[in-house]
Amino acid sequence: MDPIQELESPRLRMRPWRDTDLPEFAAMCANPQVMRYFPALLSRLESAAAIGRVRGHFAEYGYGMWAVERKDTGAFIGFTGLMNVSFAAAFTPAVEIGWRLAPEHWGFGYASEAAWTALRCAFDRLALDQVVSFTSQSNLPSQKVMQAIGMHRDLEGDFEHPELVEGHPLRPHVLYRISRAQWLETLHG
Repeated sequence: MDPIQELESPRLRMRPWRDTDLPEFAAMCANPQVMRYFPALLSRLESAAAIGRVRGHFAEYGYGMWAVERKDTGAFIGFTGLMNVSFAAAFTPAVEIGWRLAPEHWGFGYASEAAWTALRCAFDRLALDQVVSFTSQSNLPSQKVMQAIGMHRDLEGDFEHPELVEGHPLRPHVLYRISRAQWLETLHG
């Protein structure tokens, strides 16, 4: 499958990563406020490696985490997209929707707008049956985005993240899901 290069919403463009995105992406991933629900800050080298993994996912599957920019200014604001879950859990294999934005772009609805656009791609273009999202129990802002885009918490699906050591405060995770049928109902409801 040829990679889906670009998606658009009213205010945002979701596009392939550029090498010029690295400085802003690395700054975002080194920001303690942005990364407070992740186990560690990322170095510039780790951020570059993350971009490389995303590019590899696009090459293999045709979709991934798109770089997100504002249409009005062209400013890089973060990423949003779809990735195959990389670890084994009761709900895998699965495709996850995720996002991360720089703090100066929080509070404007950009995460929900971009996530909604990625969901539309998942169900319309990729014909997926279901998309999941998960985060640490304490990450209420991301859970609000999940709810805003029509996802429903799967209480029985909550899990301990296998890539975090036992006892780590971020290890308990919540699981949200949305099926194609639920998404269509949200559209036409």
